Amino acid sequence: MLQKALKNQQKRANPLNNPTPPNTNNKRLLIGNINGLFGTQGWVKIFSHTQPRKNVLSYQPWHIKTKNNWQTLTIIQGREQAKTIVAKISGINDHEQARGLIGTDIYIQKSQLPKLQQGSYYWQDLIGLTVVNQKNTTLGKVSNLFATGANTVLVVSGKKEYLIPYIAQFLIAVDIDNQQIEVDWDEDF
Repeated sequence: MLQKALKNQQKRANPLNNPTPPNTNNKRLLIGNINGLFGTQGWVKIFSHTQPRKNVLSYQPWHIKTKNNWQTLTIIQGREQAKTIVAKISGINDHEQARGLIGTDIYIQKSQLPKLQQGSYYWQDLIGLTVVNQKNTTLGKVSNLFATGANTVLVVSGKKEYLIPYIAQFLIAVDIDNQQIEVDWDEDF
């Protein structure tokens, strides 16, 4: 059962390329940034944190923070353009209006993410969980995850940093409710 859940997690649980962006809170996730202008009709360039990059366009609506208020943006059109993503935002009709959005972070509501099968987790859900080994020794907290191509790796920060492969051989249990991951990992390794 755990092996199947891990396979599902590796296939589906990484919709975000950078799952631990700054300024992420419990309700919203940072999925990209408006980082430039494209053309003269109000199109903008998007730096995407999603994987694949073009998935940033599949989340609607976008949320941005202006001063102390949240604003909702609706994307009229979007596409891959060479090595970047470009989008036309409703109400932004010229170069100067679009210029005011440069540097703005793009968020979505966490509720916009697809539901996963039981036993599968988004990386964001694992960040901050306490990691303990089978001897009940606390190794630290998950500070990040990254993909190696072969598997996902938990970065655990404590007295020292541990890089623990997120595979069935080392993963005993994930308990989101108790904010804990149990691993088969020696504290001296």
